[in-house]
Amino acid sequence: MKTRILTAVLALTTVVAFAQKREIRRAGKAVEKGEYQEAMSHLQEAEASLDGANQSQQADFYLYRGYALVGNGENVPTQDLMAAVESFKKAKELGHAEADAGIQTVSNALINAAISDQNAQDFEAATEKLYASYDLNKQDTIYLYYAASNAVNAGNYDVALDYYEELKDLGFTGISTQYLATNKETGEDELMPSAEQMDLFVKAGTHTNPRTEVTESRKGEIAKNTALIYIERGEDEKAIAAMEDAKRENPNDIALMQAEADMYYRMGDMQKYRDIMEQVVQQDPDNPNLYYNLGVSTSELGDNEKAIEYYEKALELDPQMTNARINIAFLILSEERAIVEEMNSLGTSAADNKKYDELGKQRMAIYQEALPHLEVVLENNPDNIEAARTMMNIYYQINEPEKAEEMKQKVADLEAAGQ
Repeated sequence: MKTRILTAVLALTTVVAFAQKREIRRAGKAVEKGEYQEAMSHLQEAEASLDGANQSQQADFYLYRGYALVGNGENVPTQDLMAAVESFKKAKELGHAEADAGIQTVSNALINAAISDQNAQDFEAATEKLYASYDLNKQDTIYLYYAASNAVNAGNYDVALDYYEELKDLGFTGISTQYLATNKETGEDELMPSAEQMDLFVKAGTHTNPRTEVTESRKGEIAKNTALIYIERGEDEKAIAAMEDAKRENPNDIALMQAEADMYYRMGDMQKYRDIMEQVVQQDPDNPNLYYNLGVSTSELGDNEKAIEYYEKALELDPQMTNARINIAFLILSEERAIVEEMNSLGTSAADNKKYDELGKQRMAIYQEALPHLEVVLENNPDNIEAARTMMNIYYQINEPEKAEEMKQKVADLEAAGQ
């Protein structure tokens, strides 16, 4: 009796093992056909007795499960992508030769999904997927950098700080060589995966103008974001220390100097901001944005005359910089308040009346000085309602009613168009 029972059990085990192997094999065929739901069904049948499978069969199971979870890589739920990551990792641990290809497949799916999340401003989900992609291949440190950036956008500062510290320990710079060539048919520049690929397209005659470009270092941005996180936490000393640490490695890096200036701006130390920005300008004297930023900080320091000089320099380099012209007009018109207050404080004596008339002329001169800047703004940007409204008020003040009514109508039209 005992012998018969043992024989029956052995027979049953053989049947189960055969059925299990068959279901895993069927899952593999379904994956090859792109029938992922069917593949998952076969895998569920095999999973109950997976512990009894040999290592090769288990490796196949996890590989096919990873592919079934990823599917065609489009609109895949986050939990399925993360589960696919674990499946491919398990297949690799079990020695499957195709596990690395599967890992690359899920990595691409994670990156594409993260891009969609970024576009939808779901930065938390993008952070998770980008870090998972980096975790699959530690060589792809750029995805750790992107994960950190998304964590900042999501407000997950602790996570972002951890990632930035990891990037620092890895010596990450973000500097890379890009291979570009121009598509003859579209006329657009295209990024090539390698120099060899670029050369092949050029030799084939489909592309021209092959070239390489080296991307800028991202250390400045990392140092800036690290410092800003500390500022957000109220840890200004750590922010300064983080920036000083980055500067020691790259003392003449303009991006770092700009980041340091931004740090002091956030701290409210406008004098320090201005001092650093002037150093930046010395290294990049033809950059209109730097002069514009200097104009903003100098204005906040209360030196309107110097601020206007910076704005004018920005306009000299970029005559189309509308904000610089608007800010010049604003600074000129800001002088009116003190004049009006003094006019209102005067009495009715002959001396006061004389002073009142003198101040009135100064007020008119301010309007006449600001007006040309606003006219250019409106000429370059006809939809700038604030410029039109300010011009309307000035024309009324300088007694040009026809121009004032013209601006009044323009403001009304712009307001109606904006509804």
